[in-house]
Amino acid sequence: MTMKTAFCVRRLNPAIFLFLAVIALIFVLYHMDTLQFQHKVNSPIIMPRLSPHHIVNRSFCTFEPRSPQDALEERLILDSIAWPETPLLPSPVSLEQTTDPAHSTFTILPGRKGGQWHVGDQLEVMIQTFDFQGRPKKSGGDFLTARLHNRTLEAGVAGQVVDHLNGSYSAVFSLLWEGDAQIEVTLVHSSEAVSVLDRLNREQPDRIYFKSLFRSGSLSETTICNVCLRPTQQPVCNYTDLRTGEPWFCYKPKNLSCDTRINHFKGGFKQNLKVHEEKLFHSGVNMKVSIQATGPSTATVLSRKEGQLKVKTSSGTSVPSGYYYQGVWRALGGTSLFQFNRSTITQCLKGKVVHMYGDSTIRQWFEFLNAALPGLKEFDLHSPRQIGPFMSLDYENNILVTYRCHGPPIRFSLVPTRELCYIANEIDDLIGGPNTVVVVGIWSHISTFPIEIYIRRLQSIRRAVVQLLDRAPGTLVIIRTASVKALTLYETITNSDWYSLQRDKVLRAMFKGLKVHLIDAWEMTLAHHLPHNLHPQPPIIKNMINHILSYICPHKGG
Repeated sequence: MTMKTAFCVRRLNPAIFLFLAVIALIFVLYHMDTLQFQHKVNSPIIMPRLSPHHIVNRSFCTFEPRSPQDALEERLILDSIAWPETPLLPSPVSLEQTTDPAHSTFTILPGRKGGQWHVGDQLEVMIQTFDFQGRPKKSGGDFLTARLHNRTLEAGVAGQVVDHLNGSYSAVFSLLWEGDAQIEVTLVHSSEAVSVLDRLNREQPDRIYFKSLFRSGSLSETTICNVCLRPTQQPVCNYTDLRTGEPWFCYKPKNLSCDTRINHFKGGFKQNLKVHEEKLFHSGVNMKVSIQATGPSTATVLSRKEGQLKVKTSSGTSVPSGYYYQGVWRALGGTSLFQFNRSTITQCLKGKVVHMYGDSTIRQWFEFLNAALPGLKEFDLHSPRQIGPFMSLDYENNILVTYRCHGPPIRFSLVPTRELCYIANEIDDLIGGPNTVVVVGIWSHISTFPIEIYIRRLQSIRRAVVQLLDRAPGTLVIIRTASVKALTLYETITNSDWYSLQRDKVLRAMFKGLKVHLIDAWEMTLAHHLPHNLHPQPPIIKNMINHILSYICPHKGG
């Protein structure tokens, strides 16, 4: 086995005098790889108050020009994930006309067999929303989730919610086990809250801000950094990545050059909600609150009829990716999942290199393997525990597992600038092959920015994945989707499940049709009975690892 550990070196960024003139910019872009351009590293630029025509502008976020093909794809994806129009909010905000889960209800619709359901059928419930004054809502846009579960059987499956745009919704469930099935419908956010979340990302993408320390000799200075910096006349250091085009900027220190930046860390958070808008994000009142049934909330599912199709889908609905039964995740759609123990995990990974890239939810998988495999020993790279990079080796079985966090925006603390590496660049540096596994997960840290930034990030990662699979077709690529989490006011306006859902949809669209495998963390966390958590609890992680290993070793289950 060939082992290649791709630890990045600092890639110096060009000084792009972006705003001298359109012609000058075009000339520079065509000569980015020349020696003369490389000598102008990280010189300060002045951010203009008005964006020039050659820069795409979303609020005060600026991006480099892209190919017509990428721009078209972005428009199509934005259209495909467009949220229903939400109502204008009164000022100041009042709860009276907003969605109230306590008044809202759901009703089980009769099955096609007169109230009987069998395994393989679908069950549908109708949801009607009401405001705090008990009046029926007339518009859609609420964010609802639904699941079917049986705690005794440790069974659960996510439902699909359909918005009828008139205050009513349907939730459709695939019936996959025999016995009782308890219906749970949850209002995550009212349509009015969604309006606020959408506005925040458009108007305040810098509400989470970052900082960098610059140091040279005895001089040091800290300045604010971000993907989106508000326009001022203060000089700006441009750290846009040369290979991916990913934007990153810092205000230039007064007495130091841009080349003296030594680290990156989360600076803080600015909560700039309008008067009383926090009322829309009240746990136990109108955020992640269950909606009650009118009538029964449980259905009894009979055994599958002879000759019955496995799952009958209603018009406009899709089959879930899997479900839990007896605490074990069972995939649908032809994927066979196996249960692995310590010895079979080792046998599965024997001779393999596993590279993991992403946020802390990917780091969880690295930590799980370290704890589960006695022969896998972490090599001390003297890296901070939150940040990495990490590398573990089982010398006897020729197993190498690495982890590296994705590049900015990343909300970790004190990341050395030399460790700020973009996933696409890391994948480009891999040799790949049948003994190489690449695991990617990126969503949570990019939630406060316009969705276009996430689309661009995934486009660069996808290009790298496609090139990797072209040069090394045997490489296995596994991608983690977004997942649900517990929500406080802070978590909501920075990392809401609504933001995660949008990114989940983008990721699925971006990698559809490619030879990659998805770990459907969204459904695996939504369908489970354990409380939602940014970092899913061990039983869910174990099921995720079994899912990954089943892709790596499709015939070696333990």
